[in-house]
Amino acid sequence: MKGLILVGGYGTRLRPLTLTLPKPLVEFGNRPMILHQIEALAAAGVTDIVLAVNYRPEVMVSTLKKYEAIYGVSITFSVEEEPLGTAGPLKLAEKVLKKDDSPFFVLNSDVICDYPFKELAAFHKAHGAAGTIVATKVDEPSKYGVIVHDRDTPNLIDRFVEKPVEFVGNRINAGLYILNPEVIDLIDMKPTSIEKETFPQLVEKKQLYSFDLEGYWMDVGQPKDFLSGTVLYLTSLAKKSPEKLSKEPFVHGGNVLIDPSAKIHPSALIGPNVTIGPNVVVGEGARIQRSVLLANSEVKDHAWVKSTIVGWNSRIGKWARTEGVTVLGDDVEIKNEIYVNGAKVLPHKSISSNVEHEAIIM
Repeated sequence: MKGLILVGGYGTRLRPLTLTLPKPLVEFGNRPMILHQIEALAAAGVTDIVLAVNYRPEVMVSTLKKYEAIYGVSITFSVEEEPLGTAGPLKLAEKVLKKDDSPFFVLNSDVICDYPFKELAAFHKAHGAAGTIVATKVDEPSKYGVIVHDRDTPNLIDRFVEKPVEFVGNRINAGLYILNPEVIDLIDMKPTSIEKETFPQLVEKKQLYSFDLEGYWMDVGQPKDFLSGTVLYLTSLAKKSPEKLSKEPFVHGGNVLIDPSAKIHPSALIGPNVTIGPNVVVGEGARIQRSVLLANSEVKDHAWVKSTIVGWNSRIGKWARTEGVTVLGDDVEIKNEIYVNGAKVLPHKSISSNVEHEAIIM
């Protein structure tokens, strides 16, 4: 089988982290985001993976070559000279996706969930139509495009309603699909939206079904959702692989994932919902909750860190406090006793005065 991951461009929504690494390589749950997807695709029997990108950073090429060997897959880049939307990349990768009659998976690189690829493939084969969308249920459907089903045929999509004023359903497109190769014939080689142009054609032909996603789902393409997605991921890990989470005495409230190389003072208080990467140092009496600490970062004695992404090689000073979806880029220093609320700090900066409101520090 085959899979196409829509990676896109420069990951501007996740800056300042993506100023240092391409978005697919930013660690989520202590592993590059894209590795979660490659691993799930390989486990479902996918052997050919295409990454649809607007640019081809060399760091990504070398990293993904390593994954090819580990997972026994072929990974190719499909580079768009101009952004082609969400359907155009399928046409651009036509040679790989149509090399045989088997269906192919399509997924948005920002989506994190318990990827149900095996079950999705079985469901798709059983109904025999051209396409299947994975659907997830949401509490506020009025913010999204909602899937409305046919009254007579279970799971057959009748139409989409964009941001409905009245309740018509609570299932939305989760950004994961499985499609038969002939769907590519409906797409022109130009900037095209799969959601607004391709799927309505399939609906008209009664060739598009939906598959309900069980468990959590989140688009983690921006910092607020990256942190929310981390909470969901750690909660799922606690149910499915609790042995991967830390049981150290300093863990408070559970759901803490710690790389074995991290050094944490026994008097620190960590959790709930914290990810700590390789070679991180956490000092005496530090308090960390609902945060992500990337590799080689340091939180010094008695610092208080909440709802913060601490970038690689960054340092938070003694008695400092960060909160409010603060994001520190690579090699940022927060001086001792400084308060930072909701700041996005670009790499290699030093913060020596309080930041009390949302701001970008350049």
